[in-house]
Amino acid sequence: MIKFIKNFRNDEDGAVTVDWVVLTAAVVGLAIAAFTVIEGATADLTGDASTALGTADANSTAAFADE
Repeated sequence: MIKFIKNFRNDEDGAVTVDWVVLTAAVVGLAIAAFTVIEGATADLTGDASTALGTADANSTAAFADE
């Protein structure tokens, strides 16, 4: 039994798996954070475009007033 405990303590086969799990969790966390930031900025941009298009006058020639 003592030999089994010493072998179990010295066994590092699962260490690589733990490293990969931690790295994968970090990448997923960063992806979620980036998605959240991009989603918020996109929603703001969409709202601004909607407002601009909603107040635009299709019959206006203000863009060509200098000509």
